[in-house]
Amino acid sequence: MYEISEILGPDGLLSRTIDGFACRPQQQEMAQSVGRILEQGGVLICEAGTGIGKTFAYLVPALLSGKKIIISTGTKNLQDQLFHRDLPLILHALGAPTNVALLKGRANYLCSHRLEITLTEGRLTSREMVDQLMQVQRWTGKTHAGDIAELSDLPEDARIWPLVTSTTDNCLGLECPSYNGCHLLEARRRAQEADLVVINHHLLCADFSLKEEGFGNLLPEADCFIVDEAHQLPGVASNFFGTTVSGHQMLELVRDTEMEYLREAGDLKEIPGQCAALGKAVRDLRLTFGLDNRRGTWAELAENEHRLSVLQRVRTALGRLGELLQLIQGRGKGLDSCLARCQQLATDLDNLCKEESDEEIRWFETQRHSFRLNLTPMEISGLFKARMERYRGSWVFTSATLAVGGSFRHFQQQLGLDLAQSALWGSPFDYPSQALWYLPTGLPAPNSPDYTAAVVEEAVALLNWSRGRAFMLFTSHRALREAAELLQERIDFPLLVQGSAPKGELLNRFREHGNAVLLGTASFWEGVDVRGEALSCVIIDKLPFASPGDPVLQARISALRKRGGNPFMEFQLPQAAIALKQGAGRLIRDANDRGVLVICDRRLLKRSYGQIFLDSMPPMTRTRDQADVRRFFERGK
Repeated sequence: MYEISEILGPDGLLSRTIDGFACRPQQQEMAQSVGRILEQGGVLICEAGTGIGKTFAYLVPALLSGKKIIISTGTKNLQDQLFHRDLPLILHALGAPTNVALLKGRANYLCSHRLEITLTEGRLTSREMVDQLMQVQRWTGKTHAGDIAELSDLPEDARIWPLVTSTTDNCLGLECPSYNGCHLLEARRRAQEADLVVINHHLLCADFSLKEEGFGNLLPEADCFIVDEAHQLPGVASNFFGTTVSGHQMLELVRDTEMEYLREAGDLKEIPGQCAALGKAVRDLRLTFGLDNRRGTWAELAENEHRLSVLQRVRTALGRLGELLQLIQGRGKGLDSCLARCQQLATDLDNLCKEESDEEIRWFETQRHSFRLNLTPMEISGLFKARMERYRGSWVFTSATLAVGGSFRHFQQQLGLDLAQSALWGSPFDYPSQALWYLPTGLPAPNSPDYTAAVVEEAVALLNWSRGRAFMLFTSHRALREAAELLQERIDFPLLVQGSAPKGELLNRFREHGNAVLLGTASFWEGVDVRGEALSCVIIDKLPFASPGDPVLQARISALRKRGGNPFMEFQLPQAAIALKQGAGRLIRDANDRGVLVICDRRLLKRSYGQIFLDSMPPMTRTRDQADVRRFFERGK
């Protein structure tokens, strides 16, 4: 059996087998700490700064442990990178005969039954969807895993995917005619047999909250759980411990009921009419919220009498459809599945419309063509802790951004991890020489109506010195749109704006141009890795405090105040500090990177809480003199 130092040390296995591998003392220390937890049991919370190589630091002890390990990641992209790139490198170096598996949620696997239905139904609404369906059909003869990520020519949000994948609602389970060839079942079987399984937070929380039948046999068998990008876990868990009813769910029920009725019944003419009535009521309810994408409190929903009456019409139509489906229960597997979905949606909607308790938050959100009605627990720490205690395995929670001012208290409180061990390793990068942190002088207060215009004015000079090669990160879509308009005629570099193309395509263009300026909001603040000179400047417009109008935040602030707490210091400030660390972390991704971080918000120095942000950031050289920025970029030419 190898020692950690024999693998990660300066003359270790990885330095001899992986091109470009660099020994890092912090990586070895983290690997040893993870190894102890896996061996002895317990909970470890650890922050590993950018460049430590935390993935290798937990993979090596996990593979050496001989235990059944589950690794949960924040996103599907990280999941794929871990499984297809990092794991094979370590396994090759160790020569370890470890059986590993990748498991995603059911929406990531082709459903042969639904593909067959879509091919024979002939009800696609556009030529684009027909072309997409033909691509899927050609691919289905080649794939073994059925993972839709293999079909990279189709974007993640292609409209064909919901028609050829299943959901918990519409899966027929044992009754499915394609059950024996089910890609999802095969992926789950491989996961059951594997020594190490890579999942994501959505799957972990689905099992915790018992929302996904058939997956629950995997987690209790594990000896150790490693949660990467753990700062995302509280948000994901909150969604899973609550209840959601969406317009999309109900319209999908309508579509499937109409289709199954034609296939399996056809003699109860009221069903198509009732489907049409439910579909119209759902679409009418969406219209009552207006055209904008937004989030609002249940009180805002309830104060509109017309909206309430349309919501009641949806509930009535859903109930009536359930009654009609009961009349033909047993006629066919598909119709029986639709009946069960209809009854569950009606129950969830009833719960949403009950009087709100102090332990729950009711709120709504709208998307372009749909809406979601949500019931979210005020606190999940007790729920999460109780679920964790069902599994006796060791737990490791890690991320580059978990601590606030060197403390893990905020993260621990969110998940009820009171007795956890903790450790923090700073980045090995030479931040004082690699990065300059610039805070402009003379900008107006962030709540000033001309603030974004002033930020753009400041940015124009900086972008000329950096020769493009920049991210401009905004805390709101409104500010992003305003900045995009103002920059259009002011810079000669390619301008890429979030929303104008899929995220992956924008990032590819950014790398290809080599001198582009990319404007983004929340989704570009983390999980984006651009190494080298293509990204040499990150400009952040404001400290990323969550919107005070967010209904979930409002409710949590109110609850904390009632308990005599300080919502700003206990919740809003720590969340913003972690988000700022994520945004700033886009700049230096490699030991050879150089760049300038610009944070335009003067509250960083003007308010007492600014020190919390300063203490949470990497030790970059700081300046308030714009000329220092020019000199920094001139030295890098």
